Amino acid sequence: MNTRLPIIISLAAMALGANAAEPQTGSGEIDGYRLVWQDLFDSGELKPERWNIEVNGDGGGNNELQYYTDREENVRVGDDGQGNGCLILTARRENYQGKSFTSGRVTTKNLFAFKHGKIEAAIRFPYTPNGLWPAFWMMGNDFDQVGWPRSGEIDIVEMGHSNGFTNGVGDRFFNGACHWGQGWPNASYAKDATKSYSLQDGEFHLFTLIWDENKISMYVDLDKMPVQTPYFQMDIPADDPGNEWSAGNYFHKENFILFNLAVGGNFPGIHNPADITALNDENSQQASMYVNYVRVYQKGNDDESIFAVIPGDKDETASMADASVSNSRLEIRISGKNAIAPGCNITAYDIAGHIVASAPDSLDLGKLSAGMYIIHATGNGRTSVIKTTI
Repeated sequence: MNTRLPIIISLAAMALGANAAEPQTGSGEIDGYRLVWQDLFDSGELKPERWNIEVNGDGGGNNELQYYTDREENVRVGDDGQGNGCLILTARRENYQGKSFTSGRVTTKNLFAFKHGKIEAAIRFPYTPNGLWPAFWMMGNDFDQVGWPRSGEIDIVEMGHSNGFTNGVGDRFFNGACHWGQGWPNASYAKDATKSYSLQDGEFHLFTLIWDENKISMYVDLDKMPVQTPYFQMDIPADDPGNEWSAGNYFHKENFILFNLAVGGNFPGIHNPADITALNDENSQQASMYVNYVRVYQKGNDDESIFAVIPGDKDETASMADASVSNSRLEIRISGKNAIAPGCNITAYDIAGHIVASAPDSLDLGKLSAGMYIIHATGNGRTSVIKTTI
């Protein structure tokens, strides 16, 4: 396993948040998987060392109608009203920055990423018909360097497609997808499914991605139905440098996590704010997506890797197995106004996860404004990270 954390990873058998009304265990440590990182959202705050809150109204490349903000009205961590600590993303009908709606989108870009393993999240979706578009997905952590679709994209679950509305099954119709390639139009493979029961019934449903060097597979409610056929599955070939469109070149690298609640756009097929009926007087013109937890598991194989600025939440009720990774990390020295890591490329990120400077071997920190920064050093297939205040 190419473990690259500059920290100690806590491996836990099960987890139960202190304030949680529902178990936060997911499908658990089965089939050789061990828990390596989790966010239970029980601390009452969204940790800035784990999550970026996006602020923009650019439509996400899909003509979406919302403006993403960092206001508590749209993004917060808190009780869901049933004793569960959750990430809460709320879409609201309101005039804001030239848009008719606001909502929330968060990512772990440059703060947490992993390659190969099992990831799952327990999500309570709002009623999407007509016009809401919630999603749990991932993109390559090299997004800032290569852009989309070169980063690759794995959509673990999306709800709110126009086909669901049209067929009257919007609360049960969902899909998984992968996108990749050198530019637009991108290569993609998507597969939809319609459950026999509602996924917008006011309950949490577990969505699981199992991703290894051979394939990507996605499941719903694997904790309740451990034996089932995946709703999405795609084989991944080995890297093929001679074929720039081969999926193998895009899905064997570390990915970061995204959660968002979009309003309208190409996926729901709604571009007129007046046609968004999911936000109405009965729900006070707002609706929320709740994430009870997100958990990542790995087997310890050589093809796996993981990177985190801070460790995942620990389980206070289970026995802990700590894995030291001191032999797998690089050393970064801060000398005067320089970050030094010979033979490495050094990158500085601000606390929001944006790249502010990059250079080989030594990075001049004296040119940066006062504040806290995250320094990455990458070389010889390894990465190390430190935080420093200027």
